[in-house]
Amino acid sequence: MSLSGIGRLVVFVAVGVIAGCSQTTAPRLLEPEVKPAPPTPIAEEKEELGKPSWNPEWDLIVEKALPPEMLSPRVAPAIKPFCPRFNVLSDADKRAYWAYLFQALAGAEAGLVPTTDVRHAEPEVAVKDTVTKRMVRSEGLLQLTYMDADRYGCDFDWVKDKELPEKNPSKTILQPANNLICGVKIMKSQLIERRQPLLSRSSYWSTLRPGTVSFQVFMRQMANLPEVCRMPRPAVRSKRGAGHSMSLKDGTSPAASK
Repeated sequence: MSLSGIGRLVVFVAVGVIAGCSQTTAPRLLEPEVKPAPPTPIAEEKEELGKPSWNPEWDLIVEKALPPEMLSPRVAPAIKPFCPRFNVLSDADKRAYWAYLFQALAGAEAGLVPTTDVRHAEPEVAVKDTVTKRMVRSEGLLQLTYMDADRYGCDFDWVKDKELPEKNPSKTILQPANNLICGVKIMKSQLIERRQPLLSRSSYWSTLRPGTVSFQVFMRQMANLPEVCRMPRPAVRSKRGAGHSMSLKDGTSPAASK
C-alpha cells in the first residue's frame, strides 16, 4: 500500500473512533426523580375490600407529565391551603404532592374507576360537545370530555372511540394515561395561564369549587396529604418545667417528628 493510501486509512480509522466515542458519550435525557404518593382514604378503603384501587403507575404518569411551571414558585400561592411548604420541597416531593392531588381528584370525580362516565342534567353543564355533536358526557378518572382535545390539546380520538362500546377501556378518553395527562394540562391552564388558585368557583372541576357538594367529597380525600407538605406543629414546653426538653402537642419530641 502506498503512503498516501496508508494516510487515508489512518484518517478513516481515526474518524471512526471519534464518531464511535461521540455516540457512546452522548448525554442521555435524565428521567425526573419521582416518589410514590400516599393512598387517599378511598384508595385505602378499596384495598381493604379487595376492590380495584389506585394504580401506583398512575402516580408516575402524573409526575412525568408535570411541566416545569407546576414545580416552580409560581404555583405556591395557588396551592398554599394544602401544601404551605411547597417552595422548600425537593422536586421529587413536589411531584408526589401533585400525584396525590390528582389521585384525590380522581377519587372525588370517579371513585378511582377509569371507565366512569356521566351525562349531566344540570343546565350549566348539559351542553353540546363541540367534537361529538352530542350532549356532553364526562368520562374517565378525571371526568373529561372530547372537546378538551381541542381546548387543551388532549389525546382523545372521537372518530376511533365512537365505534366502541360506552365503557370500553380501550377508548382513548378512558385510558388512564390520556385522561391524567389531559388533567395536568387543564390544571396548568387554571394555575399558570389564568392565574387562578387551586380552589376556585371557575375551576374546570366542580370538586374544586368551594360551596358545592362534590367539593366536600374532594376535601375528604385530601386527608392523607404527604407529610412534607404540612407546616411543622408548634412546640410547647413540657408541664414538668422549663428546665425539661421541648415536646410537641402530641407528646413526641421535635426530633422524633422529623
